[in-house]
Amino acid sequence: MDIRQSHILVVDDDPDVLTAMNLLLKKEVSSITTEKTPDNLISLLRQKNFDLILLDMNFNASINTGNEGIYWLKRIKELKPDLSVVMITAYADIDLAVRSLKEGASDFIIKPWNNQSLIDSIKEILRKKSKSSGLPASPDFESSGILGQSEAMQDIFNKLDKVAPTDANILILGENGTGKDLVAKAIHQKSLRALKPFIKVDVGALTETLFESELFGHKKGAFTDAREDREGRFEAAQNGTLFLDEIGNISLQQQAKLLSVLQNRQVIKLGTNVPVPVNIRLICATNIPLSELANENRFRKDLIYRINTVEIIIPPLRQRKDDLEVLANHYLRFYGEKYFKPHLSINKKALEKLKDYHFPGNVRELQYVIERAVIMADKDTLDSTDLIFSPIENPLKNSAETENETKLSTIEKNTILRVIEKNNGNITKAAKELGITRTALYRRLGKYEI
Repeated sequence: MDIRQSHILVVDDDPDVLTAMNLLLKKEVSSITTEKTPDNLISLLRQKNFDLILLDMNFNASINTGNEGIYWLKRIKELKPDLSVVMITAYADIDLAVRSLKEGASDFIIKPWNNQSLIDSIKEILRKKSKSSGLPASPDFESSGILGQSEAMQDIFNKLDKVAPTDANILILGENGTGKDLVAKAIHQKSLRALKPFIKVDVGALTETLFESELFGHKKGAFTDAREDREGRFEAAQNGTLFLDEIGNISLQQQAKLLSVLQNRQVIKLGTNVPVPVNIRLICATNIPLSELANENRFRKDLIYRINTVEIIIPPLRQRKDDLEVLANHYLRFYGEKYFKPHLSINKKALEKLKDYHFPGNVRELQYVIERAVIMADKDTLDSTDLIFSPIENPLKNSAETENETKLSTIEKNTILRVIEKNNGNITKAAKELGITRTALYRRLGKYEI
């Protein structure tokens, strides 16, 4: 795990220590929580998931065990066995600190500590924790939640490694639920703009009247409800990354306004004629295939070229079945910890049931299936009967439609299956042999639920 994505809890009764830790770590981690009273520790663990705790060895309160740090360490480990704990101690308590390692602490630091050594220790603990979890994800993108060991995902990891450090505009394509927003965040985190803002906008949900105000900003009095000056999303993302989700759903009029801003690299707020220069890295995403997007009655080709320096196509989950076990175990650990069932596992029959299902809702649907199973679980091992697929994503097929299926579509489906099998599941090679694009082949796979 990248330290920048971690959530840290510091528990110490010395306010100076808490202040020093907050100043040191707030620029290094995603969030830092400080707590003076150890009695509140268990309550905090129930409210929020932390990646690591920095815990003092001695508090003002008296604990019967003879050492407060060891006592609270044991309480933490009882509730969350996998949570990393670093003990904070004085020179006089080194023997107790060593004992804490035997009780499950990951490390200890001695007051006064060296700032860089402390940060390095946290980084190493988080790295080892990720490695021991057994998730075969790219180390650089694991912290973003992108998991996978399939050939398709390895191709995406390789592509992300190449494009993320550049300022190239990226277009992410894929069905709903495949994780386009996670890929966008991963690109930002690996880019040279990682410490600058990452601003996401669902542009497909913006009305014509809100589009300009939301993206470009407005001056007070520009329209009826403009009661104060407002900074647009382009300005908010200055020197960082702007992620425009559902870009395929904006109107031709909105496209023209967006194209003008991207070409000129400046925005003009509503209610003013003063251009404001913007410096952003643009990432866009849509669930509409590129071939459909290229229809000029729907989307301007000049805008496509502007936003699509590099395209990344995320395959649906049904085409990366090799990743199902990895993803299922990841969500099992996550929700097991969230709902205080950390010892849950999933058996072979349950995994086989997942692999036999076509997942029209993709990874998002799998996530909900596992969460529901964890909540309802009465035993430590999930069985196939614990996995219930949503009728929202899996409606009953109309029998008349099934009867009216043409012979031609059956032939096409069987041909696709045969060619994919011949090429050992390689979609690129299969598409080439069939004489169609990969996008077209993906559409047919979706159509026939392959």
